[in-house]
Amino acid sequence: MRSIQKSVTKGQGGKLEQARATGARYILLRAAGYPLKSLFQEYPVVSDPKLFELYAREQWYGEAVRPGCYLFDRRLYPDFAFKVIRVYPCRSVVGSETTIRVEQKEEPKKVEYNVLFEDVVGQQMAKRKVRIVEKFLQEPERFGAWAPRNILFYGVSGTGKTMIARALATEAKVPMLPVKATSLIGEFVGEGARQIHSLFDRAEQMAPCIVFIDELDAIALDRRYQDLRGDVSEIVNSLLTEMDGIQRRKGVCTIAATNQIEVIDSSIRSRFEEEIEFKLPNLDERLALLEKNAATLPQKLEDVNLKEIARITEGFSGRDLMEKVLKAALHHAIMDDGSITQKLLEETITAASKGGREPPRVMFT
Repeated sequence: MRSIQKSVTKGQGGKLEQARATGARYILLRAAGYPLKSLFQEYPVVSDPKLFELYAREQWYGEAVRPGCYLFDRRLYPDFAFKVIRVYPCRSVVGSETTIRVEQKEEPKKVEYNVLFEDVVGQQMAKRKVRIVEKFLQEPERFGAWAPRNILFYGVSGTGKTMIARALATEAKVPMLPVKATSLIGEFVGEGARQIHSLFDRAEQMAPCIVFIDELDAIALDRRYQDLRGDVSEIVNSLLTEMDGIQRRKGVCTIAATNQIEVIDSSIRSRFEEEIEFKLPNLDERLALLEKNAATLPQKLEDVNLKEIARITEGFSGRDLMEKVLKAALHHAIMDDGSITQKLLEETITAASKGGREPPRVMFT
């Protein structure tokens, strides 16, 4: 690989120094977006990788590259940024023989589940309320303009919000597109909004379909706090556009989930026609959860009174019972080459209670 005589930039906006730099053999780029919002933004689509490679080599010839830096288009899409994800050698420049590829963004994948409502212990009210969504997904034409379109699940973490959404998809025999709201927050204005529209475009193609947005509070905070969260405002506006039905998506139901409904912005909460609360399990439900999950343990319980365990775990979620009690006890038993005993289970409950079962919540002042 020949060297290129070029004034190489040390870092973005750094000093220039004359140096003989090695031509890069391979560069992987990721379309990042525009640094500023524009009313007329259009995102480039690489339809011919080889043609794009010639285009990229010509305009960026001699540019210093390293992982994490950005290359800005100066021609067809002025100021559109591509982030350098990988480059070999690590610090080099774009040469006439450099292989340049753009990372292909994966479309949201449809996910099918085999979870049924009967597999979910408790949450009878939530199960009853989502039955109307099941009816809509099975017969969307029956509802017309009166379809249940936006549903909000809220409640303590580990109470079955995601599991109910999966069971709904299974029972209605439709695909579900799950996404975590945190994954929508990008580095450039417009990136998250584009992902939102792409998500709903994909859902419309697969309709009837469920769009499931988990951890909604990551993007739907009260507007007083949104200026702390990158391009969140634009993501929220895009989500509201989809929920308002300005471009009606036939056969698409949006379900969002949050553990902190109290911090959700009122303008977003108002778009949800139904809020469904998920509560912590009561005594009978805790016992049923313990019995159901204990039966699948690879190690038998020894003289364990699950009714007593259920009694002393008030305030524990279903996930707590699995992860903080049964799984923790199993791991201790395996490490000690012993059995899962009543004493061991009670010790894991004490440890979980002292350590806290929920991470501390962010308090805004």
